[in-house]
Amino acid sequence: MTWASRLYLFFVSMLFGGLIVALLTLLFPTPTQAEPIVTESTSTVTTNGSQTTTVKSPPPSAIAPQFSAGNNSDLCTIGATGAVQTQILGISVGSTFTEENCIRLKNAKTLYDMGMKVAAVSVMCQDKKVFDAMMNAGTPCPYDGLIGDAAKDAWQTHTDKTPVEGETDEPTAEDKRNQALGIIGGVFGAALLF
Repeated sequence: MTWASRLYLFFVSMLFGGLIVALLTLLFPTPTQAEPIVTESTSTVTTNGSQTTTVKSPPPSAIAPQFSAGNNSDLCTIGATGAVQTQILGISVGSTFTEENCIRLKNAKTLYDMGMKVAAVSVMCQDKKVFDAMMNAGTPCPYDGLIGDAAKDAWQTHTDKTPVEGETDEPTAEDKRNQALGIIGGVFGAALLF
């Protein structure tokens, strides 16, 4: 089949298809849209009264800051936070304090990792409970470079140098936490008066 005959058949099929569409349109006409019905009316409405709208919504929230050392294991701090919200004022406060035993443990671990085992034990022996445990186990804490029985004899001679629990001038971690919570409570109490 040549290109000319193909082109001829294409035009004939297009013409025949157009005639079919025209006949179907004449036989089955599409419905036309009806005109909308318009009515005119007038009415008068008279209203007497009053309207009151009261909107009650909660106040914005005071959100306490987040202090945490959870993701960073090199920090020996503990956080204390709080928040209070009244109809007028919202306050949030926070504080951190250092945990001394955590610092002692980190220092002892660092010394031990550097091969300074006696120094690491000596750091741990600054805690009265560790000191007593070492003495009860028969492995006394080092004293001025002495270890073993020589250290035990030195500790028995110099009892004034043994660690005593709670004898430091520095407040304990619990004291610091209680102080921070007291400050936060005071701020909350003052905010509640507003």
